[in-house]
Amino acid sequence: MVGYAFMGAAHSQAWRTVNRVFDLPARATMVAVCGRDGAKVAEAASRLGWAEAVTDWRELIARDDIDVIDVCTPGDSHAEIAIAALEAGKHVLCEKPLANTVDEARAMVAAAVKARALGVRSACGFNYRRVPAVSLMRNLIADGRLGAIRHVRAVYLQDWITDPNFPLVWRLQKDKAGSGALGDIGAHIIDLTQFVTGQQITGVTGLTETFIKERPLPEASSGLSASAGAATGEVTVDDAAVFVARLSGGGLATYEATRFATGRKNGLKVEINGELGSLVFDLERLNELEYYDATRPTAEQGFSRILVTEGEHPYVAAWWPPGHIIGYEHSFTHEMRDFIEAVATGADPTPSFEEALQVQLVLDAVEKSDASWVSVLA
Repeated sequence: MVGYAFMGAAHSQAWRTVNRVFDLPARATMVAVCGRDGAKVAEAASRLGWAEAVTDWRELIARDDIDVIDVCTPGDSHAEIAIAALEAGKHVLCEKPLANTVDEARAMVAAAVKARALGVRSACGFNYRRVPAVSLMRNLIADGRLGAIRHVRAVYLQDWITDPNFPLVWRLQKDKAGSGALGDIGAHIIDLTQFVTGQQITGVTGLTETFIKERPLPEASSGLSASAGAATGEVTVDDAAVFVARLSGGGLATYEATRFATGRKNGLKVEINGELGSLVFDLERLNELEYYDATRPTAEQGFSRILVTEGEHPYVAAWWPPGHIIGYEHSFTHEMRDFIEAVATGADPTPSFEEALQVQLVLDAVEKSDASWVSVLA
């Protein structure tokens, strides 16, 4: 694994757990983790369960005892690491969004296609696909329970940078992160809605905004705030993005991704409206799915709650008895489960780099779009 911070910790927990929960045709061995700071990566290896720590990802790729490279770094290094790993015959799991630019993503797809012909697999880590309620949502839509899709309504709301003294971390720098809320959390709802509906976004128009233009430099900050007069740097990504879209099936969609929704910590919510009913998923209630069946008699209609903890629900049989809920970290364990099974059986894991490129194309289109404004006159 390359990278050991937030996503590295989540992935490590999943690699530690997956073979203890699922009966799989191959076993994951956590050989080595890589980071630039020798002392910090050594501590992370011990804490997260990796046998070794190294400071150069090229060393991982050159080793014969490593089959999989898991990329958990900022987006500016995804393409270089993933392409080199695929060319060396290593299977690759790469965190989302796939890259910082469409050109980088296309180069990664080309490398993945070439490697696939030689039996080398790759996938992008959109973990919310693996929440059981989201998988059930997809299954119900695929079974025709909603009929034709009319509307998709998706939001992802956070508030962790509302304080203007929050430092200029890498996620606020375009050269490292690619984009702000749009790519960081907007990518999730783009992929999730396309996944559950089985449809692609075909056109967009949108807006992005950066509310705080300058922030304290990290070296001038103490923790998550800075003293008065501290040196500052320019924020080069969006703080928030909103856009409307058309779906390949003819439906309309709205999306909002922001890190300025005061009071919202990780508020992802998706609603799908169809001719025969509606489905609603709320990440803060991730064991539940709301379902409205418009085919029932009028007197019996209303949103019902499906508690997605039964053994016949996706992934759930491996865990606890009905009613015993699971959490955020389980989505990563399910991700590793699907990845291991696909690689071990010679199948192509999903989402593929091609699917992740399609998300990248949507992100790029939103950034390029320029909504026409019409003045409202009294």
